[in-house]
Amino acid sequence: QVQLVESGGGLVQPGGSLRLSCAASGSIFSGTTFRMYAMAWYRQAPGKQRELVADITSAGSTTYANSVKGRFTISRDNAKNTVYLQMNSLKPEDTAVYYCNSPTRAVDWGQGTQVTVSS
Repeated sequence: QVQLVESGGGLVQPGGSLRLSCAASGSIFSGTTFRMYAMAWYRQAPGKQRELVADITSAGSTTYANSVKGRFTISRDNAKNTVYLQMNSLKPEDTAVYYCNSPTRAVDWGQGTQVTVSS
């Protein structure tokens, strides 16, 4: 059974920071296999489609959506089967449920973690 468990969301004021974590486990993301896959963070705001926020390849190369470039940083710890999203200078438009998944080996979505940016 493959699991993706996102955590670290919350309510934060504009300009604040949060660090999201995504722990991957199961038959696909176990042992040494996690490091083989690109991983990504996505988000879905109310009434909008899910969108790609950032991704990181197995080699550690990263790409970002223009809307978060310079503010968000994606990273991974292969020893912990975990991918992170450091979010700085948060804006109200970053409010969404954040999810992780692999863009190259997509599995069932997790529950996501809610990020709310509001004063």
